[in-house]
Amino acid sequence: MSTTDLPFRATVTETCAWLALQTGTPWALPDLLRHGLTPYVWLDYDAAFPELFGDANGGYAAPIFFEGDIARLAAGSEDVLMTMTKDAYKIVARLPEGGFRRPLADLRFQKKDIEKLAGKLKHEAAAPPPARAAAKESQEGIGKADVLAAFASIVRLDLDKALDDAIGIFGDDGARVKASAKKSKRNALWNPVTLALGLHDVYRAPLGPLKRAFKTHDFLLAWVDDWERSLLLLGK
Repeated sequence: MSTTDLPFRATVTETCAWLALQTGTPWALPDLLRHGLTPYVWLDYDAAFPELFGDANGGYAAPIFFEGDIARLAAGSEDVLMTMTKDAYKIVARLPEGGFRRPLADLRFQKKDIEKLAGKLKHEAAAPPPARAAAKESQEGIGKADVLAAFASIVRLDLDKALDDAIGIFGDDGARVKASAKKSKRNALWNPVTLALGLHDVYRAPLGPLKRAFKTHDFLLAWVDDWERSLLLLGK
């Protein structure tokens, strides 16, 4: 199976078979989810939920990212349950009580996400193990561009403006590294672990996407241990 054999939206079977060829190891649905691949389900237009579809009167591919929904799939559920997704305009939307149920056969993964994961795995296999402890010691925080890349799509607020305003969790009394913006805002750094926890507690950012952010962005890999230790201490 070549790259061209991978559909734009691949089934679980197609995704696992293609990744097995690329990596030389077997894959199953829990493996896909553990590596941060986002599953999608096509929702046909339903007049009962016009706010979900907007102008997408033919339906749209809805992502499954809520931690509970992902955990249920990873545990071997017999069907798909979505209690939260994004609407046709990519805005987080909580679904009606009971959520939407679909058969497992409806799950799809995006070609670009699958290829990106394969590339990442090949790069990691070829590269020497990263000196994560050393990297953490030398890294006080991450800059604004990295913060936006990691978290802007997860929260329903103007994160760019919030970082510039530096109020509350975004300031020196919150996640911003003290004195990092003393000379210029461009020098400002934020502790991503403290910031992510604040986004969850204050702005209700879902933990699932936050967890995946720490495992899918290279600039956050040095912070994974701190992030997971913090979650463990908080019982999350």
